[in-house]
Amino acid sequence: VQLQASGGGLVQPGGSLRLCCAASGFIFSSYAMNWYRQAPGKERELVAQISSGSGGRTYYADSVKGRFTISRDNAKNTVYLQMNSLKPEDTAVYTCAAGGRYSGQGTQVTVSS
Repeated sequence: VQLQASGGGLVQPGGSLRLCCAASGFIFSSYAMNWYRQAPGKERELVAQISSGSGGRTYYADSVKGRFTISRDNAKNTVYLQMNSLKPEDTAVYTCAAGGRYSGQGTQVTVSS
């Protein structure tokens, strides 16, 4: 099983990033997919979730609602996190996870001027 997040980087406040998480080794479409983040000294936070299958249901943390969008492409075994209007407090390591079962390496997002 592998979950590899990518797309992180340094961006100015107000900017955008698109994170990708490529999955392999399990039946991707059968799992709800989650994006978490963890900032230094803080607990891990569930940022967004998308339901299994067609992904018709989504959840967002209040802190990102209206700014972030989660989506999935089952043909590519990939889940995305479009992040707009980024703020310094969005700075964290972002990881993706498949349900409560599999989790992968993270990607660093730094929002700073």
